[in-house]
Amino acid sequence: MDSPNDSGEAMPMFYIGQHETKRALPVTTQLVHHAQDLGVGTLSPSISYDMLTTPITNAHFHTRVLSLLSSYSQAVSDASPTQAQPLPLIPALENVDTPLTPSDTISQLLTFTSSWIDLASPDPVIAHISRQVFNLEIAYAAFCGVVTVVVQGPALTHGANGVSQFARAIKEALSTGSYIQLHVLMPMDVSKTIDGDEDLGHLARFARPEFVEKQGGHAKNTDPFGAWDAWNAIRTMSKYHSRLSVALELPRRFPSLALQSRWYSEPVRLLNIPASSFLVNARGSFVLSKPHQLFIFRCMRLRSAPWLLLTDIGPIPGVNDPDMIMSYSTGHLSPATAADAPSSASSMSASPTPAEAVQIGKKAGKKSYNDPAPHLSYVRYLQRNQPPKSTLERFGGGFQDYLQSPLQPLTDNLESITYEVFEKDPIKYAWYERAVAQALQDWVAQQKSTSSGTGAVVIAVTGAGRGPLVTRALKASESTGIPVRVYAIEKNPNAYVLLQHHNAEEWGGQVTVVKTDMRAWKGPVQPDGSFGKVDIIVSELLGSFADNELSPECLDGVQHVLNPEHGISIPSSYTAHMTPISTPRIWSDLLSRSTTMDPSAFDIPWVVMLSQFDYLSTVPLPLDVSQSQIANGTKMSQLKLDSPLTPNVQTAWEFSHPLPPSILAQSALRRGGSAVGGGGGFTGGDGANEHNFRFCKLSFPIQEQGVCHGLAGYFETVLYAGTQGSVELSTNPVTMEEKSQDMISWFPIFFPLKAPIQVPANSDLEISMWRQTDDRKVWYEWLVESFISVNGQRLRLSISDLHSSKSNGCLM
Repeated sequence: MDSPNDSGEAMPMFYIGQHETKRALPVTTQLVHHAQDLGVGTLSPSISYDMLTTPITNAHFHTRVLSLLSSYSQAVSDASPTQAQPLPLIPALENVDTPLTPSDTISQLLTFTSSWIDLASPDPVIAHISRQVFNLEIAYAAFCGVVTVVVQGPALTHGANGVSQFARAIKEALSTGSYIQLHVLMPMDVSKTIDGDEDLGHLARFARPEFVEKQGGHAKNTDPFGAWDAWNAIRTMSKYHSRLSVALELPRRFPSLALQSRWYSEPVRLLNIPASSFLVNARGSFVLSKPHQLFIFRCMRLRSAPWLLLTDIGPIPGVNDPDMIMSYSTGHLSPATAADAPSSASSMSASPTPAEAVQIGKKAGKKSYNDPAPHLSYVRYLQRNQPPKSTLERFGGGFQDYLQSPLQPLTDNLESITYEVFEKDPIKYAWYERAVAQALQDWVAQQKSTSSGTGAVVIAVTGAGRGPLVTRALKASESTGIPVRVYAIEKNPNAYVLLQHHNAEEWGGQVTVVKTDMRAWKGPVQPDGSFGKVDIIVSELLGSFADNELSPECLDGVQHVLNPEHGISIPSSYTAHMTPISTPRIWSDLLSRSTTMDPSAFDIPWVVMLSQFDYLSTVPLPLDVSQSQIANGTKMSQLKLDSPLTPNVQTAWEFSHPLPPSILAQSALRRGGSAVGGGGGFTGGDGANEHNFRFCKLSFPIQEQGVCHGLAGYFETVLYAGTQGSVELSTNPVTMEEKSQDMISWFPIFFPLKAPIQVPANSDLEISMWRQTDDRKVWYEWLVESFISVNGQRLRLSISDLHSSKSNGCLM
């Protein structure tokens, strides 16, 4: 039975269309309204179709083209060898050739180009006719005001040459239909498609043998990534056009997790679910397997969720039998239908077994009296029973793949709303409070002397903002019973006012609020006018890559006030991490920015809530783990919608605090410009900040072919490591769940590549990255290289530009 979502939150809507590959009747306005009103007058009016499909041309036009091809073939055979024949020319469309006309419901139709053409044919005559048909259909659809056109993908048996022909036709169509969204219908796994499924009227059957044999015949493509590779060639030739996307056909048996993840990262705007992809469970109900459900649920959480298309599941109820007294679906499934999908090997065969086909027929006939649209009812059931959103999904709604420039907290005074967003984090500040409490307990247990002279531990919250860490420090003191003296240091004059208000209204005057840059603060003022020391420095200066908001420079600058013998820094250390990813959506966005708004868009590390992307380097799953074992036996409410693969995330570098005094002493010498301080910095300035220079070179094995669009960056931090263990935070997808699950304060950082790098299977990506500084700003430089080993020799396949964010560096 239905079990409504307990959270009460708005869940993604499913927009569902009905598609018949051999639709007998024209799709009229009346038919569209009928499909949308299936549930009217029932217990569940939501049981309806949101859209229908229609071919752009009909069987009459198909017959006309075949007749023209036959006449041409006859003319060629009758002509002498020296008599050349002009290629066949298809006349303009006529009224009898198409069911389509401009109408008020045209936007609710998905139009299909002819599936019987072969744009990738090696036979020039077939390719020429196919291009003409395709161009006529696109032009007429554009004239009628069609918004969405679905194009059958290329025949992959024709090889790379055929794909390039198809890709060129698509590029031309995008310029012909200036407002049309083109969806290329691709199989998820080409190795599982059935050969010889073209109908008798398909133009591929008329290709001349000499051309077919010349290009190697119709050999089956056994590469599971073959369809994705073809799609990649198509969209690359069209330069990641914003109106070009994928209509992905979901197979009966789902492919590998790696291939699923790759398709998930692509601009999938339509999920085609044919009748053969549905299973029949033990109770005779049409259902989808758990892998199907999981993939659909993941896609529906995307910023631009795809539409669902149910294909060849039967006609729209009531259409072919006007005398039937309609008994529409109630929209509430029986326990039989709501039961989990079967997972046995027999139920997951490539196509129904003869016994299963008989069972489907019997059960479909039996159910038709109660539910004339059982497939639609089941998908609507899935819509109502989606897994609840995670904390991050609820917080980041609307921010998926949205590019944001990193903050510059030293040069910019942040607005109150910016602070407020960070303060909503349910984990971060609780962990900070734990860290401070443990530090206080260890301080007392180890009988350390304090800097206050009264036994109170002196705490300085540097970069206090609106004061959340100040509040947590006071709570840590209260929970441990250890007295503290707290200082709140903040340079933002507006936040300073609010801190004073909090001190008067909430903190009871316990806090000393100081308005200054932390690096210029001389320490607590003593009764004699001198400046004292601080026992614990607490800061939240970390950025998405840990050090990208100048936490090292800020904490270096305030270390002079820290107790040199026992002083503690919270955080005590942090590491930056990265991994190569494929993210066509973000790269396309950056391409648009670079040509219209910001020429330096590819040289900026962007903060972004990564959503529609794929990890290129992953950690292999154990041999005894399969996708069916991962999915089966899991309740729908417990399905995890993040990446099913574990990424290979590597450490770039680390910073620790406090620094050894000798490093700060050398920095001071260099800042003075004396001969003792050396000859100046490598990138300008005196080199006073070069102790915060970093470099790394990392190698990532690539398991499957793909495209690298950039690098995803994360961080981990140890807030405090003491006798009770470590208190840590992490945005690293490998360790985040263990260390700080549901933390929302930081999105990942993305280092883009100006030109995507094609990477073959079983190759390596090497990443070189520098953290540069000239004493006035800090910036990053990054370079990506691709290598492959052939006969024991390591060959470089490609190398990216040296990217540099110096022009957008973080000012010190």
